Amino acid sequence: MTQTIGGGIQALREAMAGPVITPGDAEYDEARKVWNAEIDRHPGVIARCATAGDVVAAVDFAREHSLEISIRCGAHQCAGLAVCDDGLMIDLSLLNQVVVDPDARRARVGGGALLADVDAATQVHGLATPVGLIGHTGIGGIALGGGMGWLTRKFGLSCDNLESAQIVTAAGRVLRVAEDENPDLFWAVRGGGGNFGVVTEFEFRLHEVDPMVELGFFFWSLEDGPAALRLARDVIATMSLDVNVVVGSMNAPPAPFVPEAHHFTPGYVMLLTGFDGTPEHARLVARIRESLPPLFDMVTPMPYVELQKMLDEGNAWGFYCYEKATYVEDLSDDVIDVVAEQVLRKSSPMSLLLFYRLDSAYSRVAEDDTAFGGARSPRFAAFIVALAPDRDLLAADRVWVRTFWEALRPHAVGDGSGYVNELMEFDEDRVRSTYGARKYERLARIKGEYDPGNRFHLNANIKPA
Repeated sequence: MTQTIGGGIQALREAMAGPVITPGDAEYDEARKVWNAEIDRHPGVIARCATAGDVVAAVDFAREHSLEISIRCGAHQCAGLAVCDDGLMIDLSLLNQVVVDPDARRARVGGGALLADVDAATQVHGLATPVGLIGHTGIGGIALGGGMGWLTRKFGLSCDNLESAQIVTAAGRVLRVAEDENPDLFWAVRGGGGNFGVVTEFEFRLHEVDPMVELGFFFWSLEDGPAALRLARDVIATMSLDVNVVVGSMNAPPAPFVPEAHHFTPGYVMLLTGFDGTPEHARLVARIRESLPPLFDMVTPMPYVELQKMLDEGNAWGFYCYEKATYVEDLSDDVIDVVAEQVLRKSSPMSLLLFYRLDSAYSRVAEDDTAFGGARSPRFAAFIVALAPDRDLLAADRVWVRTFWEALRPHAVGDGSGYVNELMEFDEDRVRSTYGARKYERLARIKGEYDPGNRFHLNANIKPA
């Protein structure tokens, strides 16, 4: 690859403030790694961009040399789309600054920042914006596709809280997008993924979130799992916006608060978080313990920034991953029956199922206000995740994830295609179904204007009209 582009590599190095890495460089193998250990691709060039101008130089270089482009933010996307074979990887990890204006309640966030970077900087001021649950996820990928987590019921998705962005287009232009500037492109990047360019900076709206939260971690046996899900359903139906629940099935972690006899025991988990000192959390803890005593539990105050990193260790770099997601309207008895049957069939003790609750602020955003590929009616997002220490276990649980997902489809909202950030298969019909025909066609028209050659196609790709 480096031979086919001749002296162009040196020209790119001279045009960029950040480093340019090629095969043979000492840091190459580390620079091409992504979170999912199953992904082993070899880009021809890695442009580690330090400025928006570096991104322009990299995009221009790729266009001039007809190179495929991949974009690396946090490199956490399970399909490994951050890295390509033979082409150019635009690495945004040096663009990780977070600048907070506490008076305006705004944060300017570099396109390569991690969720933990955003949380740490904003919580200094008792503020936060909705993001996901794993701190080493990149803000770019999650925000462009949606972004859901603990604060979604209260404040919406990450993309709902985007005020503006700076984006480098396929033509190498640097544009600001907002409601009052390039509004069509601003609409598209709020849910349309990385189809429209390289976002080098986001501006997010911030909200007051107390730096301390109340966490309840409850764990039940497999036998009590269906009852635990029904209890979660009842709790969720009545809880206020100052409380949120994530519920699912996993193996108990080998953590200090877990009795040693239950380390790695398969079962069901409910995470109950209370915000802003609400007394409701304590009432719900008592209700849960009385209604269905767990095998063990932990109830404790916790810094919000630690809550946001609680799943980091279990989702650390170096594991093998495959995942799928879908939406269900409710934790109905039929859904619970499917879950109870399917969770018994996994092979890896690391694999898991989680349900996120989406309602309230999530549902107050009109369907067409953003390009987000999911309807806004109240629902649960179901994440079925195969995690394994080696390829053999992953192969078994890849089948488990697909079988589980298919079993949920008859109970899913729509055709079950699910959340665009969790797609692993990117055929056009599935992507179109995720967005819906009307929204997909609008996105395709915007794609045709800003990326008619489909330079940015390593994603849930929207083909240009």
